[in-house]
Amino acid sequence: MLRSISETLGYHLHAQDGEIGRTKDYLFDDQFWTVRYMVADTGTWLPGRRVLISPISLGEPRWRDKAFPVRLSTEQIEAAPGVEEAAPVSRQYEKQLARYYGYPPYWIGPNTWGALEAPLYPEVQTMIDDKRLEKEAEDLDIHLRSAKEVIGYDLHADDGRVGHVEDFILDDEMWTLRYLVVDTRNWLPGRKVLISPMWVQLVEWLHRKVQVNLSVEAVKNSPPYDSAAPVNREYEERLYDFYGRPKYWK
Repeated sequence: MLRSISETLGYHLHAQDGEIGRTKDYLFDDQFWTVRYMVADTGTWLPGRRVLISPISLGEPRWRDKAFPVRLSTEQIEAAPGVEEAAPVSRQYEKQLARYYGYPPYWIGPNTWGALEAPLYPEVQTMIDDKRLEKEAEDLDIHLRSAKEVIGYDLHADDGRVGHVEDFILDDEMWTLRYLVVDTRNWLPGRKVLISPMWVQLVEWLHRKVQVNLSVEAVKNSPPYDSAAPVNREYEERLYDFYGRPKYWK
């Protein structure tokens, strides 16, 4: 299903033997626009430490309870390779984390999730040669971004500014960010629209700006987004037909 990321912030995180905290943020990669880690707020349990949970380690979300089951023990999480709260997440650290938890690294392989077709813990793990893992970790640049940080970025069309990023719509099966929610209050008070990351030309991270290859007029007249209504396939069909863009599900 498609879900608002903002709505899931603060959800309870339940490990196999107890609650470990709440969702604090999501780290996504800016190449595939896919969430690679959920950032946990563990309160006083692991202070000063950034606790990252891969979607591979998550069970079926309990939406009514506002909770995410985590298929790990508190001992596993506590003993995992650590990184300080304010420190950037390096590829070297990601490699250590993947090796510790025993799942294939998402950056090695043909799919969005590397050797996996979806972020599901493999019953038969795909083994990655350690030397290859070391080389890939050294060669690849890091592309992780904070979802909370990007919320608030200005969004510009080909011919002018159209609003700002207010939220993301998440595919909770692939953990891909399917849409940016754009607030267009500057010229249409109260109106919100959805923009696919596939239509993003450029993100200027230093200037907090997202550039899309659409016109202001097109965005202005696109199907409106109602946060109280689900983003279903019928709405997506209308949205993609309006823009005349290839549909990701076909």
